[in-house]
Amino acid sequence: MRLPMAPTDSMFLLGESREHPMHVGGLILLQPPPDGDARTLRTLFDAALARDDVASLWRRRAVRSLTTFGMWAWEDDPHFDLEYHVRRDALPQPGGNTELRALVSRLHSTLLDRSRPLWEMHLIEGLADGRYAIYTKIHHALADGVGAMRLLHRALSADPDRTDMPAPWAHFPSPDPVHSAVGTALDLPSMTVRAVRGVIDEAVGMVPAVVGTVDRALRGRGGAVSLAAPRTMFNVSIAGGRRFAAHDWSLARLRRVAEAAGATVNDVVLAMSAGALRAYLLEHEALPDEPLVAMVPVSLRREKTTEGGNDVGVLMCPLATHLDDSAARLLAVRDAMVDGKQSLRGRSQTALLTVSALGMAPLAVGVLTGNRAVVRPPFNVIVSNVPGPAGPLYWNGARVDALYPLSVPVDGQALNITCTSTADRIAFGLTSCSRSVPRLDRLLGSLDDELAALERTFGVPAAGDDRSG
Repeated sequence: MRLPMAPTDSMFLLGESREHPMHVGGLILLQPPPDGDARTLRTLFDAALARDDVASLWRRRAVRSLTTFGMWAWEDDPHFDLEYHVRRDALPQPGGNTELRALVSRLHSTLLDRSRPLWEMHLIEGLADGRYAIYTKIHHALADGVGAMRLLHRALSADPDRTDMPAPWAHFPSPDPVHSAVGTALDLPSMTVRAVRGVIDEAVGMVPAVVGTVDRALRGRGGAVSLAAPRTMFNVSIAGGRRFAAHDWSLARLRRVAEAAGATVNDVVLAMSAGALRAYLLEHEALPDEPLVAMVPVSLRREKTTEGGNDVGVLMCPLATHLDDSAARLLAVRDAMVDGKQSLRGRSQTALLTVSALGMAPLAVGVLTGNRAVVRPPFNVIVSNVPGPAGPLYWNGARVDALYPLSVPVDGQALNITCTSTADRIAFGLTSCSRSVPRLDRLLGSLDDELAALERTFGVPAAGDDRSG
């Protein structure tokens, strides 16, 4: 049986090329159970592979033919081979973070095989600290970043003593509701259909929503649209190689800064990113006079679903990178985000999707048409923060120490910053084009410097509860 693919999801297949892989990913670090080690986890995964229990989502492959009228659809792979999708890797000595990031960078650079279900899971051994790593990549047509993180979270438990958790690819006793095949803010055709379908009861509200959004953009205020951002070294055509860098910090540190500044944790994430980007560009003598603009995804999901699909809106946030004061940058970001959220408040779902589509249109058109001419970008960088569970997570007694997200650089957006939190930690995952963004790891040090500068500026006591991930 073939199921139609949502138009937005098929866009990621249409826009994919060797230079533009369209998959998201996640890197999980597992601390073995107290009475075991990395070999214990290998044994557990060996047993899960032997059971050959695979949920329907993971068996789904993308097809198109005359019977689908040339449109992409999903079908169950009749030749599904679990061992092809779940692979084992080992780190070279000394098995530290440098070797792990290098391996994940290489794995994230390669295309997924379209003749098979669009995912891979790599079980990584050889970490010197005794932990076990799992790198997963999922095509953006199968799930967006939020959906991918939820698929991984679903395989975990808050109970450290639970030992019957299935493998991430297995069936689950009580699955969450399946996400309906609807498009998102990137899906201009299907959104237009929805807007027309609701024109009778939405017409009064749609015009003010669009006019107000464009007016905000003209005045440089927060909202879903940015008419232009300064051109930077991040806003160029990209190649196929990827670079990955990651680090995590105590979430309590960000919360204390946010409280002192009257801001949100997400505002602090944006301010840390702003300071790090400013330092990086100054180091390369490439800081523009105008402030960089971040595109900030905002979830528009009505319910917490886990299986597939894409459903996000956007806000544009000036990052105040022209200011040399950390506190001033945070306050500017805070005010811009408050203003932007106010512009979305009270809008219907159709209106939210429409104004978000205006902001994402240049990126969507570039992906679909393969347009490599990035003259003046509407925004400079995507900064996304996906909140995770409040407590620690485990897989059959193994504690999740960190979950780092990996995203999709595209032409004009050679760098992506995505964060996710787990228990008391917030992890920054940086994904870039390896050719366009040299020495990506330097941004990690600048993120740390910026958080420390914010603590000093706002009088937050120096934290003694932080550690490296």
